Amino acid sequence: MSEEDLKTETADAPEAAAEEPATDPLGALLGELEEAKQQILYAQAEIQNVRRRAEKEVQDAHAYSATKFARDVLSVSDNLSRALDAIPAAMREDEAGKGLVTGLEATQRELASVFERNGITRIEAMGQPLDPNRHQAMMEMPNADVEPGTIVLEMQSGYMIKDRLLRPAMVCVAKKPD
Repeated sequence: MSEEDLKTETADAPEAAAEEPATDPLGALLGELEEAKQQILYAQAEIQNVRRRAEKEVQDAHAYSATKFARDVLSVSDNLSRALDAIPAAMREDEAGKGLVTGLEATQRELASVFERNGITRIEAMGQPLDPNRHQAMMEMPNADVEPGTIVLEMQSGYMIKDRLLRPAMVCVAKKPD
């Protein structure tokens, strides 16, 4: 750069500084105020979302708190059903065994009532198409009488607790005969 260019540049500098608008302190404060308002709105929205999630978690905890216990009691229900199925017809008719059978059946009805009061329902499986969200296929059986994929045998009952799967039904599914 030559000396003349430097002199011209130096002479123009004060004019350039004068041409730049001075920062408006009121405008800057208003901008900061708007930004602070937005941050407050975002913080309030986040607090509301956290509150809603916490309320939902508390509701779920109340609704599904008995899930583990219910799974354990299902095995008791299965064993009671197996015991009733194993009683021979002669024992059911015999006066000596009739009281025992009646007591076992009453216990089974009471257990079903407790399940119902707590939102535990049995999954219908027989004759239904296989639903992998509710049924667990244990084996396939050739069957020309029904559509392939239809449940033809239930090995273990499945249960729901409210709208969640408690235990899938273990089933046998029909397939095309060879």
